[in-house]
Amino acid sequence: MEITKHFFFNLSLLMVILFIVLVCAERSSKFRFTKRCSVIWLLFMIWICFQFSYQPSAHYFFDLRLIPVIIGGLYAGMGLSLAGAVILMRSLYGIEPGFYSNILLYLPLGIILWRLYPWFWKQVPRKRIRITVIISMILSVLTVVVMEVSVPPQNRFDAWFAYLMIPPLGVFMISYVIEFAKRNLDIRENLVRTEKLEAVEQMGAAISHEIRNPLTAAIGFVQLLQEQRLPPRKRAEYLSIVKAELESAEQVIQNYLTFSKPSLDKIEEINVKKELMQVMNILKPTANQNSVEINAHFSLLGSIKGDRQKFHQCFLNVIKNSIEAMPRGGQLYIETHYSISQITIEIKDTGVGMTSDQLQRLGEPYYSTKGSKGTGLGMMVVFSIVRAMDGNVRVKSEVDKGTTFSFTFPNYSSEVHRE
Repeated sequence: MEITKHFFFNLSLLMVILFIVLVCAERSSKFRFTKRCSVIWLLFMIWICFQFSYQPSAHYFFDLRLIPVIIGGLYAGMGLSLAGAVILMRSLYGIEPGFYSNILLYLPLGIILWRLYPWFWKQVPRKRIRITVIISMILSVLTVVVMEVSVPPQNRFDAWFAYLMIPPLGVFMISYVIEFAKRNLDIRENLVRTEKLEAVEQMGAAISHEIRNPLTAAIGFVQLLQEQRLPPRKRAEYLSIVKAELESAEQVIQNYLTFSKPSLDKIEEINVKKELMQVMNILKPTANQNSVEINAHFSLLGSIKGDRQKFHQCFLNVIKNSIEAMPRGGQLYIETHYSISQITIEIKDTGVGMTSDQLQRLGEPYYSTKGSKGTGLGMMVVFSIVRAMDGNVRVKSEVDKGTTFSFTFPNYSSEVHRE
């Protein structure tokens, strides 16, 4: 059972490496690995397989290099790169029949894994594990067939057992550990997000002292306005101050209440085109000030169910952010698309864009891409309103190319028909 012993030893080394990877990931700040880091670890695994391979003859190496190629190809999308690395490493040991067999196996495998990668990640975790095991079993059978044709082993039971049992077992163990770690990561991120949301809700109650400041100022100036001998110029000045302070207090209340209590106060039919036109008219001065040209294309039909005031607040925030993302001017596109089941509102700018890290954090409490100029409440409110109106938000962005917001809401007519 020489081959089986070598394979089990090889598998134990791979599991030790995987454990080290997970420990490093756990200790890192983001618990995420870049593709570059993943390539390094996977190449190290392949090199370990070559170093501890079983050689029945001078031209053939039997090992578990199949496992890191399958795992890296399906989970990291590096099938072609890893297959090329395997072929290159094998060439260092000589160009002979074993090398050509290696090419025949791993070159098509790299292409298949590369094509399967997008489809693979659309599957549920259990199915992903099942797919990796099935692929490893198929490749193990092909390897055994090639081995029987090229260099028949002396102990067939040993060779067949080693290839048909250990690679699928190793792939199952590693893919299961990866899925388990990924699920724990998602749970932890959800817990962190939930804790942040709870903190904001508690802050909404504690923030009342911030509202007292503008209210106190407004009350003071109202008392001054009660004086009969107050000059008209002073009266107008005091009235403007009172208005500004009350608007400030109202904005603080609105931002916090919208997030902590995203329920809709009034449910009504909203004509999407009409309401978006009103929002555009409000923001036209801001757009002109920033040299931004607004291009609107609305479908003739389209209405949704929700709160008109909160709809205005949501798209005022988004469109205002898009305008401010183009400080040197640019193009802002606002479009709506109608279908029987849903209404899509697309807002696209040609501004500074966002990085992938900024996109992931978009909508988090107190996080703003504007730095010190932003409070981090605007987009938080937007996401809350959209959720309350049974909508979805998708955001795409590229640095220096712009950002696209796609909002999808159920069509009002289909909702009424369903009810």
